[in-house]
Amino acid sequence: MPDLSARAERPANLQRRNLPFRDVELRAKPDGTGGSTLTFSGYATVYDIGYEMQDWLGPFTEVMRAGAASKTVSEGCDCPFLVNHSGLTLARTKSGTLKLADDSTGLHTEAGLDPRNNAVQDLQSAMERGDVDEMSLAFWIVRQQWSPDYEQRDILEINLNKGDVSVVNYGANPNTAGAQMNARDLAERAARLPEDEQRALYERLAARFADKPEDPADEIGGLDLYLARARALAL
Repeated sequence: MPDLSARAERPANLQRRNLPFRDVELRAKPDGTGGSTLTFSGYATVYDIGYEMQDWLGPFTEVMRAGAASKTVSEGCDCPFLVNHSGLTLARTKSGTLKLADDSTGLHTEAGLDPRNNAVQDLQSAMERGDVDEMSLAFWIVRQQWSPDYEQRDILEINLNKGDVSVVNYGANPNTAGAQMNARDLAERAARLPEDEQRALYERLAARFADKPEDPADEIGGLDLYLARARALAL
């Protein structure tokens, strides 16, 4: 069995977590000049509710603890409001068009959107049609705590500076959604494991994909890359 204590290392890469819409509303609001803005409001994350995650050692439970975003919000993090974590910034804390609030429920988001923006019009249409129904946030983990058996990670503090809050359109189950581990991450982490645990990891991957038909798309960016990286370690 792999040593699960390897999970204790704090991730250095940007993390993403998805959540079904929670108290989300998109409403028109007068802008004081005879026109109007669209105001998006909702929770980008909810506290103290466990969800399932997956890493190179298997599944585990993760919980975003109450107050995890309080410090980064109070310090005035520079955080944009995006769609699918990319594209043109639609609102931003730095400009005052995005307001973040850490409360007992989670991280509340209120974004003032310009209805003249084509991307905002597309978002409004998609929300009205029900084509998008999740929010997500991109952040760095500052403090975390693992259970003694390394089966649960509590995220105690996050940093949202140069991260983002997003409306996302992929329908991933929030109980399995999370940061994607790429092949480079796996190779680096596997290389730090003892030799017997490296071999066990390789055997698990080999067994998992032994009967899987080849798919060119997988070779480009899918899980088969993990197996290729493991082979490259000459385990």
